Amino acid sequence: MEGVSAVPVPQPRARTADSASGAAPDSAGSRRSLAAGLLLGAAGATVVLLASGQTWAEGDAATGGGALPLSVDGQDVTGVPAALAVVGLAALVAVFAVRGAGRRIVAALLALSGLGATLSAWAGGSDSTALDEEAARTTGDAAATIHALSHTAWPYVTAAGGLLILLAGLLALRYGSRWPAMSGKYERDGTPRPGKAPRTAPDPDRPEDLWKALDRGEDPTREA
Repeated sequence: MEGVSAVPVPQPRARTADSASGAAPDSAGSRRSLAAGLLLGAAGATVVLLASGQTWAEGDAATGGGALPLSVDGQDVTGVPAALAVVGLAALVAVFAVRGAGRRIVAALLALSGLGATLSAWAGGSDSTALDEEAARTTGDAAATIHALSHTAWPYVTAAGGLLILLAGLLALRYGSRWPAMSGKYERDGTPRPGKAPRTAPDPDRPEDLWKALDRGEDPTREA
């Protein structure tokens, strides 16, 4: 037949595997990064706080009667890692309380807390000042020296905990913009609040209604 042209029939698009399964890659990735950030930050802070309370250095102080064994823990050597771990925990919680530029600033603070805890703990692994001060305090001799000085592995365990906090901060910097905010859960859903029921005019046969109307500053004689 002349004058009739074939019209192409549009074919349905092939459904991708993600659309067929209903999964959202970005959403799944943000959940994984959120879980990893929380786990790394909490675990790192716990490790730093616990390891800072362990013995970091040991030695013998020379006295008139022989040698006096002494030891110092991480808090004696440096209180910086533990303090920064507390700051890191606060920053980890605050990440979910802010959005936008504020979230990036808090994430950077989290990362810097981990970095500072790592560096200070690593430096404390070879520090002998705290043990010298302990020897001077114990023996009463400011010139007391430490012999057989040795360091434990706890400073480096503390440094490893600081690295975990640092990784949590880096994850928050990279993926934090996709994470939910704590306040979002409590935002109004936009549904209108139910209005108050209109007040009815007081019943003249009920004196208590008249008194209530007077207490409210209403004229009970006025018709509604």
